[in-house]
Amino acid sequence: MNEQQNEIEGLERAFWDSLIAGMPEVATNMLTEPAVVVSGHGARKFDHATYTRMASDDKYKLVSYAMSDMDVIFPRKDVAIATYRVDQKLEMQGKPVQMDVYDTSTWVKIDGQWRCVMHTESTAEPAH
Repeated sequence: MNEQQNEIEGLERAFWDSLIAGMPEVATNMLTEPAVVVSGHGARKFDHATYTRMASDDKYKLVSYAMSDMDVIFPRKDVAIATYRVDQKLEMQGKPVQMDVYDTSTWVKIDGQWRCVMHTESTAEPAH
């Protein structure tokens, strides 16, 4: 990976790490306003206050994660698209849950700072 790709991977990890650390404001500051998330639960557009509230909800807590297969492309010098697989362990309403998913984040450079504008998550198919 080159320097720009490493920077985007570092931002992805910092985002996830802030959620484990219980610091959703760090993740929130990495987002555009509004930002979008798409998963099996649907598509949601949200502002910073809404994201901070969602990420602070004790019903869903990220415990750990392991990223693999990271790739980053730059269709323009101010747009980055990161794709990767992540094995995440969560507590959902007090119960342990493990999820193996594929994620995509679209980052845009605004005033010299990378901001995540959209994140998608799809459940990985079990190996056959």
